Amino acid sequence: MSNPRIPYFFSDEGPALRAPADGRILVHLVVNVENWDFNSPMPRAIVTPPHGKETVPDVPNFGWVDYGMRAGLPRMIEAIQTRGLTASTSCNASVIEAYPRAAERMLEAGWEFIGHGVHQKSLNDAGGGESDVVRLALDIIQKFTGRRPRGWLGPGLRETHGTPETLVAAGIDYVCDWCIDDLPNWLRTDNGPLLSMPYNLELNDSIVYAIEKHATGQLLDRVRRTVELFVRESVRRPRVLALGLHPHLIGVPHRFGSFEQMLDLLMQTPGVCFMQGSQIADWYAGEVARPEARA
Repeated sequence: MSNPRIPYFFSDEGPALRAPADGRILVHLVVNVENWDFNSPMPRAIVTPPHGKETVPDVPNFGWVDYGMRAGLPRMIEAIQTRGLTASTSCNASVIEAYPRAAERMLEAGWEFIGHGVHQKSLNDAGGGESDVVRLALDIIQKFTGRRPRGWLGPGLRETHGTPETLVAAGIDYVCDWCIDDLPNWLRTDNGPLLSMPYNLELNDSIVYAIEKHATGQLLDRVRRTVELFVRESVRRPRVLALGLHPHLIGVPHRFGSFEQMLDLLMQTPGVCFMQGSQIADWYAGEVARPEARA
């Protein structure tokens, strides 16, 4: 099926690109920080309900994620910050009120806040108009950080047919929902171009550990293998290596050591630099001009 938003071409045959001065493998750490409503069914479960009957409140599955917000996230912030690295957080706007210390710590660390809905509900099921949900999420984050978010990552990476238009109308510059390439691409929308930012389903702890249920160390192995290939490929064209991370998954004790090993591996690899979403977006926009809006 052809992509209705982005023209098809080989990733190694696109427009010529000069790598940023800091490196040719651009690592984007995306920490997903979410608020799962205690009074609603949980978006994902680690413990199945007795006899298959879903219950509310769902204490064990709520606790699974709440642990990440209490114990996993501070571990991650410290590991990233003490190494002098930078990250982005795709943050449910309601986190700011529900988990104020988490929001404060990420802001103090200098992380970029990316819009991620109000609660952890897809735009298809968020209630209210999509445009209202997007604008409310951006307004809440702007009030807290003093900056309007430039990026968006939909809860569950879900969109409606009109989400790209909604995002452009709300002032969003880039979206992480389209996991189609190792480089950014310009999305076509009726409201003008929108940049598709690389994000990764294969290098995502939610896929690896919550869905595919691999053993500890699998994500580290995938990162190592990806880096080996990107070192070769990036000699000809830059590559974006995006890591999708969740505090309740990679921040638990038995996996956390492998997270630190990932960071150290990346830092020790020649040609690697760590960038936030807006920095990558600005680099790409400087290399590949925004296309003309559709008539």
